Amino acid sequence: MAIRVENGVFQLETANTLYQMKADAFGVLNHLWYGARTDCCMDYLLDYPDVGYAGNIYEAGDKRTYSLNTLPQEYAAYGVGDFRIPAVSVTHEDGSSALDLRFQEYHVRKGKYGIPGLPAVYADENDAETLEIVLKDTATGVEVVLLYGVIAQADVITRSVIVRNNGTTSIVINRAHSLCIDIPYGDWEWVHFHGRHTMERQVERVPLIHGIQESSSTRGTSSHQQNPAVLLCEKGCTETEGFCIGAALMYSGGFQTQVEKDQLEQVRLVMGINPDTFAWTLEAGACFHAPEVILSCSEHGMGLLSHRFHEIIRNHVCRGKYKLSGRPVLINNWEATYFAFDEEKIEKIAKQAAELGIDMMVLDDGWFGKRDSDTSGLGDWFVNETKLKGGLGRLVERINRMGMKFGIWFEPEMVSEDSELYRRHPEWAIRIPGRNPMRSRYQLVLDMSNTEVTEYLYQVMSQILRENHIEYVKWDMNRSICDWYTRTLPKNRQMELPHRYILGLYGLLERLTGEFPDVLFEGCSGGGGRFDAGMLYYCPQIWCSDDTDAHERTFIQYGTSFFYPVSAVGSHVSAVPNHQTGRMTSIRTRGTVAMAGSFGYELDLNKLSPEEKEEVAGQVRAYKGYQDLIYNGFYYRLSNPHEENRCIWAFVSKDQTEALVQGVVFRAASNTLRARIRLAGLAADAEYRLTESGHVFTGKALMAGGVLLPVIQGDDVSVEMHFRQVQQ
Repeated sequence: MAIRVENGVFQLETANTLYQMKADAFGVLNHLWYGARTDCCMDYLLDYPDVGYAGNIYEAGDKRTYSLNTLPQEYAAYGVGDFRIPAVSVTHEDGSSALDLRFQEYHVRKGKYGIPGLPAVYADENDAETLEIVLKDTATGVEVVLLYGVIAQADVITRSVIVRNNGTTSIVINRAHSLCIDIPYGDWEWVHFHGRHTMERQVERVPLIHGIQESSSTRGTSSHQQNPAVLLCEKGCTETEGFCIGAALMYSGGFQTQVEKDQLEQVRLVMGINPDTFAWTLEAGACFHAPEVILSCSEHGMGLLSHRFHEIIRNHVCRGKYKLSGRPVLINNWEATYFAFDEEKIEKIAKQAAELGIDMMVLDDGWFGKRDSDTSGLGDWFVNETKLKGGLGRLVERINRMGMKFGIWFEPEMVSEDSELYRRHPEWAIRIPGRNPMRSRYQLVLDMSNTEVTEYLYQVMSQILRENHIEYVKWDMNRSICDWYTRTLPKNRQMELPHRYILGLYGLLERLTGEFPDVLFEGCSGGGGRFDAGMLYYCPQIWCSDDTDAHERTFIQYGTSFFYPVSAVGSHVSAVPNHQTGRMTSIRTRGTVAMAGSFGYELDLNKLSPEEKEEVAGQVRAYKGYQDLIYNGFYYRLSNPHEENRCIWAFVSKDQTEALVQGVVFRAASNTLRARIRLAGLAADAEYRLTESGHVFTGKALMAGGVLLPVIQGDDVSVEMHFRQVQQ
């Protein structure tokens, strides 16, 4: 069994890790251990002195060494003497906010728990077990249920929380974080993923300070600026050595991750919905479900930890037809035409794409309503027949006759003031009465908590998908949200709207993806502004960034790879000079970088030279040949672009018989030795032949001595080397 309970000690065992906690003599649930399997109760490490001004629970009497402010807590509550960051805080009807949680009972069952209305890791009954631990407040009817899902072979534990109000009066939940973990020992560094629009998920690794460090979003989305995933690493931890812990929140709205290093050098990590944009009135008899956190750790560096997250997301988060299968190579017309297109232009791009072996034509923004710029039309999801004479169905049929699939762009959550929808239903937009709304990109946000809104969106979108042979939907969301207010809630409950918005979004996605299981849904939010495990539950790939510059994309995709699998990364070859940076890079380099993702093109192929078209056709053939290796192999980061003059990565098949090394060398240098790169993940005693030269190496040589990179000239030069194991 993955879950064992002995003498009050709860042990969650995976193939290589142990998570351990214990209810003590006072009913306080203490965290004991998360790390390598030890085959031992780790409570012997709880040896605490009398720390000055660290208060003691009443039942402890004169035992001044017993303090909630020093002991590692499994789920810390506010107001009862633990002055570190809390995981949960409530306000009772009498205005008090103390919550003294003590162990009541537990339940173990086969299979993995689900969460009503929220995405969660799923697993077969034989692949997972669930532990429920019930904690009860000593003075009220409030209960907190801690949920643990153990997917043993994946070395993953999931965490979620239910707050129950078993009292007779309502309470207000001020925060209900999904994860709280205390780490008593170690010298830790914090890795988070910051950024901005067109430069998401930049890796920042810093020592922990005494006090609180935070990454968070109050933007209504998980955001371009911070990502809801975090690493804690021991100093000296590398890709292949050292201990690290990773946590990823399955939630697409405002989130908060806080790390605190306390007076005793202990570390607490909490993660969940951002309390700055959250409050929830919980009536008597009701319960609140928090989103889920995916948790894993590694004794052998960050590379192995990434593999565990990639595997759990691909196999137990993503769903549907495209969960594990190959994806069509697509061409998107956005950077080729922007809003200035008609059916003739689209057909011309598609015809050239079909000749080069591309599988799908995606029609982006501008096909609907009165949409000739980004100032109008959002919400009017009917075909603009001025642009598409004869309607959408006629265009789809013509594209299909070319042997290509057809995909389409929506931005369902938004509305333009200059639209028929807004003129009919201005009350559907999120805005505070008596105030002018905050515009962003000339658009307002629809109230996704309003069932009238989500029903309208379902009806218009499902009609388009039913009436036309559409096999791909790009779901965009191009602004942050403020002005939080809804007519569907009382005035004193407006701070429920940000979370209810996400619940409404998830409900609509669940309905559409369930009804159209053969449609590939791709998430997008101004590029990578909502790139999180919650969205991947509905959309198995997400447009990684609106920055399509190959040089910049190496940094963006490097940071993305720490938690998210390559198959989830939407990545395209675009035109030069690049539309975001003006940089010139070769089409070969652009292709190499885009292959580290769900591959496609974002340019007018008719403007390419014959030589470039030949290169495109070769890239498409190569990608289709490598796609299984890229998606299903293990991904290795072989260099750090923030510290080195290159970004090199590799895909190694799980049976270790094949490896594809790719990357970009940023700048040529004269009068130097050739650079070398050490490979990883090969069979040490096997021999590998380099396809390009026929040279044979041992796995040991490639991993210890490495391989020399080609001599390069110029900047941003692509590297690609393919190895196959020599069969004896």
